[in-house]
Parts: sequence; structure tokens; C-alpha cells
Amino acid sequence: MKILGEQTIAAAPGKVWQALNDPDVLRQSIPGCKSLERVGDQAFKATVETKIGPIKAVFNGDVQLSDLDPPNGYTLSGRGSAGSMGSAKGSARVRLMANGGGTKLTYDVDADVTGKFAQLGSRLIQGTANLLADQFFTRFGEVVAPAAAAPEAAKARIPWWVWALAAVAIAAAAYYLLALRGS
Repeated sequence: MKILGEQTIAAAPGKVWQALNDPDVLRQSIPGCKSLERVGDQAFKATVETKIGPIKAVFNGDVQLSDLDPPNGYTLSGRGSAGSMGSAKGSARVRLMANGGGTKLTYDVDADVTGKFAQLGSRLIQGTANLLADQFFTRFGEVVAPAAAAPEAAKARIPWWVWALAAVAIAAAAYYLLALRGS
């Protein structure tokens, strides 16, 4: 699955960069995040509970950061498993650029899902990804720039990594990161 998107955040690129690398900010922003911890300079472990269509699962996974270019962007690679329910893996290229008084965050994601999730169909998976993106970016914008959360945040699309962190592999990310780390 390929996901492309962008999001404008009402904060300077340096502040957005810090937030994208802060486990506490991400934990608050990722829908269903039960735990998120840094396990190395460029590595995180996460547990996320999510529901895709009729399937509810708890994902456990890892995310690695590479190609770091602070505060301009990086590449995220991750994988997550929900046991017999399925798994996901992928990578996302996240870029940050100054945009007026805020930051334009763009992402380019490649992700694969397996198991029962893959049997649900791409439309349902894509729809769930979009919903999680809306939730992630609304909350991420509120946490990063509380007084000036961008009204556009509700229109965001999730990067695979946010989905990966939000489903520990299904982005971002996002958001991740967005999330994970991206939009």
C-alpha cells in the first residue's frame, strides 16, 4: 500500500521536529497507544490497540529512524505484530519545511499488511488509516501548538508509521509519527 500526504502544523519546524522525536508527545497523539518507549537513539518500541473493521487487535512493534537530517526529516522503518491477527511492515520518508509561521510536513509511505488484516481489503484498511490520521493529527497539532492548533488537522492523512505505531506497523508517520511519525 502506498500513502502520500501532507499536513500543516502551526509551529516552527524545530518544534515539530522535537515533537516527532518525543515519546511523550507521540504517546498522547497516537490513537490507542498503550505504551511507547525509546529503546535507543533511533529506536522505539510500542504497544497499540486498534480496530480495523470487525477486527480488534493489540500490536507490538519496533520503529527505527534513519537518514536523520534535523530538523528537515528522516526515514522511518518499522514492523509490528498482532499475533494470529496479522502483522505489518513498512517505511516512510518524512520531510519538514517552513511554511509561513508553521511547518509543512510531507510523507511518502510504503506499507504491507498480512494475515486477517490483509483479508479485509484495501478500502477498509485505507479508510481506517485515514480515520487514525485524522485523530492523530488533530491531537498532535493540539499538543505541539495548543493555542493555534490548525483547523486543517482534521483533514490529515496518516503516514504508515503512525498507523504502525497506532497499529505498530499499519503510516508516518506520521505519524506518526507520524506519526509516526509524520502526517
